[in-house]
Amino acid sequence: MWSSVLLGLFLLLQLLDFTRTHTQEVHREDYKYGRQGVEEKPFCSWKCILFTIQWPGGFCQSLDRENLCQIPPSINNWTIHGLWPLKAFGCCNCWPMFQSDVQELEAQLDELWPSLLTITTSFHFWREEWEKHGVCAACVEGMNSPLRYFQICLKLRQQFDIYKWLQDAGITPSCDRLYKVAEVDEVLAPHLGDKHEIQCVTDSKGRQVWFQVKIPLSRNLTLGCDHPGDDDGPGPGRRWSPGHPCPPDVPFYYLPIDHEQPTRPCG
Repeated sequence: MWSSVLLGLFLLLQLLDFTRTHTQEVHREDYKYGRQGVEEKPFCSWKCILFTIQWPGGFCQSLDRENLCQIPPSINNWTIHGLWPLKAFGCCNCWPMFQSDVQELEAQLDELWPSLLTITTSFHFWREEWEKHGVCAACVEGMNSPLRYFQICLKLRQQFDIYKWLQDAGITPSCDRLYKVAEVDEVLAPHLGDKHEIQCVTDSKGRQVWFQVKIPLSRNLTLGCDHPGDDDGPGPGRRWSPGHPCPPDVPFYYLPIDHEQPTRPCG
């Protein structure tokens, strides 16, 4: 009798071990190649996704301590802040990201999506963006793995060459010249549509400093998706930032990048 009970327990344990191992293998394959045919979930009901790029010279003005900011010597252009589904709730927190997932993109990510904080490595920044926002976007087939999500982000950044558009229009970083929202909008609207948002931060001298641009996109990454703005409160598909819409009636600075003194580019 006891031998029959022990044999039954042994077979049950073997079955459980096989099930667990098989499940882990399936998950590993999912992480590597993306999850195919992901079912529509509540968090997948989002309609708009926000692509946000930041100007390093303005980002450094948003920090409350000078020693927090760093701008790598190779960075002289707008960098990626994130790609964030709007009104996405209940996103899975069970999809980890590993350095090997983006190894083939690392050189491009270092150039276009660097960490500008001394206390955060670039990979930590990327992983945080994936875990907070990428998993919410992963229900869309083209973004259903870390590799595919970051590939899309890099393509969007190359598509939106804000620095060149501004430079061609005579809008360049300066310690002295002030710009108005209307003149910048006139340059960007033909490329970004009329729903983009120019954001500023208030620096230690009380001045408005250009910080970032938010570009709303639909699920298929076309321009012009209607989005509810930033007053809906935080959530898995939202990200707090110190930026605010640049006041239309207050001129702002588009400060240059200073790699040696990133928080004091004008001395």
